[in-house]
Amino acid sequence: MTAVRISSAVMTHPVRKAQAEELAERLGLGGLALDPDPDGPPSALRTALVAWAAAAPYASHHLVVQDDVSGPDILLDLVSKAVSRFPDEALVFYTNWHARNGSASRLAALAGAAWVRAVPDEFTPSLGVCLPVGVAAEFREYARDSVERHDDELLTRFFRSRGRMGLLAVPNVLEHIGTSSINGHATQGIRLAVCPTDAEDAEPLLRDGWVLEDLDWLPYMRYGEGYVRLAGQENDPDGGRGHHRWQDALPRIGLTEERVRDTVAERMPVDLAADVARVFGAGFAQELWIHCLMLGRQATVALDRHAPEGARSTTAPAHGRLMEAAVSTVGPAGLPPERRPEAGPAQKRLMTEFAWSAIRCGKLLLDR
Repeated sequence: MTAVRISSAVMTHPVRKAQAEELAERLGLGGLALDPDPDGPPSALRTALVAWAAAAPYASHHLVVQDDVSGPDILLDLVSKAVSRFPDEALVFYTNWHARNGSASRLAALAGAAWVRAVPDEFTPSLGVCLPVGVAAEFREYARDSVERHDDELLTRFFRSRGRMGLLAVPNVLEHIGTSSINGHATQGIRLAVCPTDAEDAEPLLRDGWVLEDLDWLPYMRYGEGYVRLAGQENDPDGGRGHHRWQDALPRIGLTEERVRDTVAERMPVDLAADVARVFGAGFAQELWIHCLMLGRQATVALDRHAPEGARSTTAPAHGRLMEAAVSTVGPAGLPPERRPEAGPAQKRLMTEFAWSAIRCGKLLLDR
């Protein structure tokens, strides 16, 4: 096999140049990829094309990191080890805590996996992505004449055109910093990693953890409400970008509303539900619990169907902490963006305890 040689670039805008320089120096990354038209209309893709063109002649793979992240000093070492394991894959080292890919990563963590295949009907998180240099060149050619301004959206279309989505690293060693957005994403509010993980835990997970390839149907939350991504949804006329409320999706996932409601009535802890409702409203409390109930159900299915025997034996302690990290973000991420700042430490602990109470009941929705 060809030896792994990684080059890297930090994509940035002149208004964040100092921040990008500090990041590159601290993490030992390559040079800056500056927006070639900083006074033009906002376009992450414009800068991304500069960053992907910066692959060094010696490189087998190229890592592009955005300027608004923090990461461990050993980031390049972690990426190198992951690339050695998956040399032909597009590897994604950060996933936002909200929407479909975030829920896919959270489900994978609960199932015991350390990598998960990205869904094909949502943007590819692009804060830290590593591609084989040949694939990076193909992406530049694919994107060269595009009118799209979001590199994350075009990455998804590119991967779909190749028939293979990227692999999301479930333990996130990169973290998004700040809520400002040059490209217009500030309305999404606080956006953080779905499974924040320190480098010491991430290393064995990324090296030895198994890959969840098949998600079946996927529960996720959006603006305080629960939804379901259906299997094969990417083939819908709208490219799968529609959102199906969980109640409407039940006939297609083999569940009934009566069964879900009965489980809620019998198992949802009244005191915890009242505490969450007091802060964020009764509607959100119920939606969060039902979402986590379905999440627990699907994690059980994924573990039973797809996990290799003894898959977690060498990473059990780290994976326990990964699961805790995954569940700690489900409540804040599920809130409407304007309410996420209300989730302080006490509220996060409350929502985490509440979420676990539902996840542990997920197996009750399995066929009996």
